[in-house]
Amino acid sequence: MQAAVWYAAKDLRVEQVPVPTISDSHEVKVKVAACGICGSDLHEYAAGPIFIPVGKPHPISGEQAPIIMGHEFAGEVVEVGEKVTRVKVGDRVAIEPILSPNKDGAYLMERYNLTPLLGFHGLSGGGGGFSEFTVMGEHMVHKLPDDLSYEQGALVEPAAVALHAVRQSCLKAGDSAVVFGAGPIGLMTIEALKAAGAAQIYAVEVAPSRKAKAEALGAIVVDPQQEDAVAKLQVLSGGGVDVAFEVTGIPAVLNQALHSTHEGGEVVVVSIWEGEASFQPNDLVIQERTMKGIIAYRHVYPAVMALMQRGYFRAEDMVTQRIPLADIVEEGFEALLNDKAQVKIIVTP
Repeated sequence: MQAAVWYAAKDLRVEQVPVPTISDSHEVKVKVAACGICGSDLHEYAAGPIFIPVGKPHPISGEQAPIIMGHEFAGEVVEVGEKVTRVKVGDRVAIEPILSPNKDGAYLMERYNLTPLLGFHGLSGGGGGFSEFTVMGEHMVHKLPDDLSYEQGALVEPAAVALHAVRQSCLKAGDSAVVFGAGPIGLMTIEALKAAGAAQIYAVEVAPSRKAKAEALGAIVVDPQQEDAVAKLQVLSGGGVDVAFEVTGIPAVLNQALHSTHEGGEVVVVSIWEGEASFQPNDLVIQERTMKGIIAYRHVYPAVMALMQRGYFRAEDMVTQRIPLADIVEEGFEALLNDKAQVKIIVTP
């Protein structure tokens, strides 16, 4: 079968690899129908490895680079192990790609995304969604409601990041919030904030197409290239927002997010970072602000799909390009690096 295989930064190859087979009674084989290119994928392509294991195998997948990429995907179950109970052949599924200690088709930890062994199917070995078929444990598959498309199913994973970020924040219905960065996760964070009842939502973004999408979703947009974003947010919100979400991974933006909140406000760091960032601790201490990080998600896929059925996280609002697997390097990764008009690109194996 064809698959996109990561060898090193800027070295992603579409090549022929063996079709994977089920080797455990709790495993499921999926024919991939749609897979999104994630910001994390882009980090790995541009400056990795970050989550991709190099030099020694990942402790759960047992694999190291070169590995098949792709962790935002949905597809059809084509084979199941003899003890699988969650799904059957023919079911349409969205994949929760977290690699965390598991046994007999279930994660072992309640907060399974916080394991020191954290990895991702499609980033840490074990197969991935940028291929025609892939195999994973049944604890990683969720039945897709009949009224959600495969493309919508591929958006469950990034939407889960956004919803988990909002649910882990201190935000309450009626509060104000700002999202720094209106890429795919930022736009989905706006949607999650709407679902959570935020009264005012602001977005800080420079790319015209992403500003337009944030506005279309109901956010008030501030362009930091045209004005002082922090000063503008302080004025618009009447002294600072309740919660700021940092979704860019840019050090200077972390400080902007911090200063956009009022006394006692909160900053939620959603980004995966390529390097260090600094801030003045007194900006937290003297105004009793809080800063916290989130990684991935847990126990949130059913809620995401239920919100999708109510019209949140729509593919029509997020997907800007659809490409075949053969074109993933130039039309996918390179396009995302060089064309900020792109938001979410969906790959069809």
